[in-house]
Amino acid sequence: YCVEFRTESLSQHCALETRPYARWMQYLREGHTVCVACQPPAMSTATQRCAGDGRNAHGDKILHWEAIGNSQCQGTWKKIRQLEHCSCPLVHSFIFT
Repeated sequence: YCVEFRTESLSQHCALETRPYARWMQYLREGHTVCVACQPPAMSTATQRCAGDGRNAHGDKILHWEAIGNSQCQGTWKKIRQLEHCSCPLVHSFIFT
């Protein structure tokens, strides 16, 4: 499944990332909608869910995220909705880890 979030805030360290494998962090923007896929091995076999997917978050609850590969690239987002059938666009798409 996938979860759509609206990015509320992010640290300046995301825009400063220049390593080739992590340049995607430069494209994160406040107010943008991102689509995050829950896939194995991030999915718990017991619950069939990914940690941090905002399962019980509704409305205005602020959730925190951190980029893999640069712990200083972090911020907050709000859950918009969960999609049982993923249709994430090629840009602004991420995977839970």
